[in-house]
Amino acid sequence: MIATRKRIAAAVFTLLIAAASLGVLPVGPAAASEIRYVVNGIPVTSYDIERRAAFFRLQRRSGGAKQAAEDLIEQALRSAEMKRARVNITERQVDDAYARFAASNKLKPAQMDQILSQTGVTKGHFKEFIRVQMGWSQLLQAKYRQSGALSEQDVVRKMLQKGGTKPTATEFMLQQVIFVVPAAERKSTLAKRKREAEAMRARFAGCNQTREFAKGLIDVSVRDLGRVLSPELPPEWADAIKSTKPGSATIARETDRGVEFIGVCSSREVSDDRVAQMVFQSEAAKDSNEADELSKKYTEELRKKAKITQR
Repeated sequence: MIATRKRIAAAVFTLLIAAASLGVLPVGPAAASEIRYVVNGIPVTSYDIERRAAFFRLQRRSGGAKQAAEDLIEQALRSAEMKRARVNITERQVDDAYARFAASNKLKPAQMDQILSQTGVTKGHFKEFIRVQMGWSQLLQAKYRQSGALSEQDVVRKMLQKGGTKPTATEFMLQQVIFVVPAAERKSTLAKRKREAEAMRARFAGCNQTREFAKGLIDVSVRDLGRVLSPELPPEWADAIKSTKPGSATIARETDRGVEFIGVCSSREVSDDRVAQMVFQSEAAKDSNEADELSKKYTEELRKKAKITQR
């Protein structure tokens, strides 16, 4: 994940613990909410601004309502870009991140809820912050790879000049299996579909038989994803894929499409110019200064093209 988001998260939760130990008093009822800005069709309300200002206080950041509004305008720009780029962070991913943040600070989610409520941030506001941060991290990584900052030959030459050798990466041959669950049927059929997916996953014995297994099953999609290098793996699947032996499949997980698992057809270690470029750029994208600069530039590009209306 991008270093900037890690630093923010760490600071936030250090302060959350401090807030809990100090016994922050509950915030009084909020005034009626009014729309203050509309950013590419996304409203920013006075209620949102109050919540973000409370978030600043929790982080001990300077800036009042004006800076809080600017922060939310940037968040709206990023949220709109996530939608355009079809980057979807599911409720499950956000809930899992929320629970991990709480657990890493020896708190239960219910305790986190209470602290956020007491400080005036609220759980809903903070979860939206998490969702956009996760999606923005994915967009930044994709943006960095697309920028072609250095060519494959430039990367290899730079590494060799420093006395290094070409790095290796694992190349996976992958297959995706989706048990489709329409949104209207999610509550009634999701559990059943998950059992069906787990049953098929347990029988998985290589990618050649998957379509045969899928015959007779309703609304099951099998897609060959081809060869994917480890730095290219989607963050939400990367750990599961790396820990799965070739010829086996990852655990089935709920997604916005239904229930999915990934079959690992085969894997091998490869070393070439493309791998060198990917590893170099992946490492560079984790550098906090470079990530901050890319984030700032990307956000400025979005702002120039955006329609922002003040009410």
